Amino acid sequence: MPGTLRTVIAGGGRVGRRTARLLDDRGHNVVVIEDDPDLVQSLSDEYIATVIEGDATRPAILRQADLERTDTVAALTGLTGANLAICMVAERLRPELTTVMRTDREGPEEYAGYVDEVVFPERAGARAAANAVERDVRALEDVTGNLEVMEIGVAEGAPVAGRSLMDIALPRGSLVVSDADGNRIAGSETVLEPGRTYVVAVEPDVADEVMNLLRG
Repeated sequence: MPGTLRTVIAGGGRVGRRTARLLDDRGHNVVVIEDDPDLVQSLSDEYIATVIEGDATRPAILRQADLERTDTVAALTGLTGANLAICMVAERLRPELTTVMRTDREGPEEYAGYVDEVVFPERAGARAAANAVERDVRALEDVTGNLEVMEIGVAEGAPVAGRSLMDIALPRGSLVVSDADGNRIAGSETVLEPGRTYVVAVEPDVADEVMNLLRG
């Protein structure tokens, strides 16, 4: 689909794996680079991403991820220094990339100018990382469980653009919560206007279908 992103995630631990799952649920292409053989095997068994075994701080390993076809590199290991290095190497290899790094340090603004997005603090976890990768779709980070509550911008030319909810067959397990102004609950008369943002609740199994409808 036109809105599909190709994201390379460095780090297949808890945050990296959850971010890969979220992006996969939203219909994006994901590659994970991880140097722990046990994590590599576990990730491969999940079929949520292409997995490359190796150290993502090495340019040769990053090149294996085919950066020329990649939109974003998200460095999500548990080491701030390694994440910064990964982003800087990736940007050197392909300046057009968007770079996202995870940090556990106070003052993430110190990395401005070196990377495009910083994921902080730790509690924000995978949803914040997915938000940083996919800027037109933002999951609300404090929601618990598997249900995703997201702010989604309706794209020009999307299947639902300019249509009211009464004329749209959203999949079971999804709900448009608020209208474009966010001041009242969406009803059957609510029109999904292109270029406007709506709060949408989705179950993981239908996230990809909902994204296709709203993003195209």
